[in-house]
Amino acid sequence: MSGALSGATIDKPAPASPEGGRRRRVRRTTPRSTLGAGSGLGLGIAMLWFSLLVLVPLAMIVARAAAGGWDSYFNVLQNQQTWAAVRLTVVQAALVTLLNIVMGTVIAWVLVRDRFPGKAILNVIIDVPFALPTIVAGLVLLALYGPNSPLGLEWAFTQKSVFLAFAFVTLPFIVRTVQPVLEELDADVEEAAASLGASRFTIFRRIILPSLVPAIFAGAALSFARAISEFGSLVLLSGSRPFETEVVSVRVLSFIENGSYASAAALASVMLFIALVVIVVLDIVQRRVARRG
Repeated sequence: MSGALSGATIDKPAPASPEGGRRRRVRRTTPRSTLGAGSGLGLGIAMLWFSLLVLVPLAMIVARAAAGGWDSYFNVLQNQQTWAAVRLTVVQAALVTLLNIVMGTVIAWVLVRDRFPGKAILNVIIDVPFALPTIVAGLVLLALYGPNSPLGLEWAFTQKSVFLAFAFVTLPFIVRTVQPVLEELDADVEEAAASLGASRFTIFRRIILPSLVPAIFAGAALSFARAISEFGSLVLLSGSRPFETEVVSVRVLSFIENGSYASAAALASVMLFIALVVIVVLDIVQRRVARRG
């Protein structure tokens, strides 16, 4: 037995090579998405429609303003009456936007988190500035804040009337952008934070607010852009007095009525640039705030 064992040779398994023992990592490559026939057609139609409604008109305004050279811009901005209209419009629009950030968020919170009689009616009334013609809005505000005001606030034909008109037409924007986000927030996360001892302010600042910031700033950008373009409600309410209550939209109309189309296009392109700058700045700020939480 021992001889047999001694004569027999036992094959030992060869040591596994380091390369053979390791598992090779397989890189999964996802195929690049390509547009199908239907998607490509839909994208083409969408871009054509967007170009006809937005890009082409904006390009025409810039081209019309640039046709006069830089002198057109300098002549428009150096005009004291035009500069007063730009300053009044931008300042009042910025103030209204700050007010809407606070009040719009509060109104959206009340509509989503609270229950009270007449909630459905209030939810419908919020959209009235969207549906009401702005000239009718100016008539309503003039009846309330004009001469012999039933409220005792005779703010018509003053700079306060510009603020009122801007606040009226821009009220729904932040409400309608924040409200759907609030409805989609998970209440279990807030309850878990409360069970761990977090205060209501901490829950709002660390959990709720970071989720609301993108919607708030999106509504703020819409509010500002809508305010600087308002015209109808101010025709009756502000009186459009030069250096006092004249806004940019009225100033552009006066340029057109006087046949100065280049100046009107130059002022319009300046306001377009201001709106784009504000929108980009708001987007950058909201991204940083949301990232920090």
